[in-house]
Amino acid sequence: MATTETASKFNLLSFQGKMKILHLSWMAFFITFVVWFNFAPLLQAVKESLGLTSAEIKTLLILNVAFTIPARVIVGMLTDKYGPRLVYSGLLAICSIPCFAFALADSFTQAAIARFALGLIGAGFVVGIRLVSEWFPHNELGTAEGVYGGWGNFGSAAAAFTLPTLAVMFGGENGWRYAMAITGVISLLFSFVFFKNVSDTPKGATYYRPKNIGAMEVTSKGDFFLLLVMKLPMYGALALLAWKLSPAGVSLLSENAAIITYVLLGALYLYDISKVWKVNKHVFEQEVPEIHRYKFKQVAVLNILYFATFGSELAVVSMLPLFFSETFELTPVIAGMVASAYAFMNLMSRPGGGWLSDRFGRKPVLLILTAGLALGYALMGMVDSSWPVWLAVVAAMACSFFVQSGEGAVFAAVPLIKRRMTGQIAGMTGAYGNVGAVVYLTILSLVPYSTFFFVIAGTAVVGFVTLLLMEEPEGHIAEVQEDGSVELISVS
Repeated sequence: MATTETASKFNLLSFQGKMKILHLSWMAFFITFVVWFNFAPLLQAVKESLGLTSAEIKTLLILNVAFTIPARVIVGMLTDKYGPRLVYSGLLAICSIPCFAFALADSFTQAAIARFALGLIGAGFVVGIRLVSEWFPHNELGTAEGVYGGWGNFGSAAAAFTLPTLAVMFGGENGWRYAMAITGVISLLFSFVFFKNVSDTPKGATYYRPKNIGAMEVTSKGDFFLLLVMKLPMYGALALLAWKLSPAGVSLLSENAAIITYVLLGALYLYDISKVWKVNKHVFEQEVPEIHRYKFKQVAVLNILYFATFGSELAVVSMLPLFFSETFELTPVIAGMVASAYAFMNLMSRPGGGWLSDRFGRKPVLLILTAGLALGYALMGMVDSSWPVWLAVVAAMACSFFVQSGEGAVFAAVPLIKRRMTGQIAGMTGAYGNVGAVVYLTILSLVPYSTFFFVIAGTAVVGFVTLLLMEEPEGHIAEVQEDGSVELISVS
């Protein structure tokens, strides 16, 4: 049901109604990414100040993304249950604490605990996906989610540009601490701004909540087993991180501690299965009425595509400066500027992918962008020192267009599957992006750059094949009101 707030024109210069919600949402996401990625630009200063080894610095970078995988799933569930306003505000406020803790750290252990906890703020993205989906009609949803994702994502680039300057302005060996602490203060203050100015839905609209918060609901027996299979890579990625921290990697964990971690992850997966069974055992007893069904394969396909798109973006952003400086013998500053062009593309590419989806359909646009993604990374795999630098930069930027437009197109489809579970679906798909990053970065540590790019191209081809199984969202989503009546939400 369209309200005057949702039916108004899509105007990025407006700060009223649904546009106010969109702007406050991307600002919140932007701040979460500034805080999440405030470490990389100040890495050298932190290393010197705390007297860390290169292995310890690498460990902090791994820890920064480790907790985000389960956090995105958990935060997605909390968003569906308690609403985006409360969850986003709480996340911004709570995560300022480990941010301050990192700024005050005087040992590797303190820094490691704070960095691990800060992985939680990387889950903020999921909250805004649900909030934006409540405020925008299906024909504008891709564009709105693209603006939210693209402009918010730019927070990582903003951190890279501003924090080193802030650290220099404060000066001394504690300059980095002040720069870090400022990001925590901004996060804390904006949590109050967000809470005061946002509502979960337009006036008069219903906020649909899942029947159970313990696990994702499915609506058929086959989907029950597919859900269990799709959970495995998330545990696998955490096991991979534990392996990287074990004596086989950076030796932060002892052999025994690594084995204990693997056993704990196995036990957690079994516990997860029990929760999924508890929530969904009814599908084995009786069929879910057609009107209330959704196809989990839609979620599975989007998970795989986000693994290849956002997973590769996170991995490539962290290695691109080094790739350019080693391949073309550029100074670190020039290599950093060249590589930053990849992140800059987010401002237009992600909204562009969403807009294309609104105009030409979710599946056709995803097919074209995924094919471009595979070709783009295959081209990057061919880049070597014989290429002119400008051509290598053009190749990287063309590749990043398909990567980020693909992300926008994935999240143009996510909110059209099942409204009351949008947070959980976005959480799982978002987590797959981090799973991709862990897998790709692990591969990068074992193979040359060219092989790394070809591997990503290969996974994009796998994504393209699975995409053929996806169905274009059409018709309506049925959601039950508190009085028992059914509302049909248009998705095409």
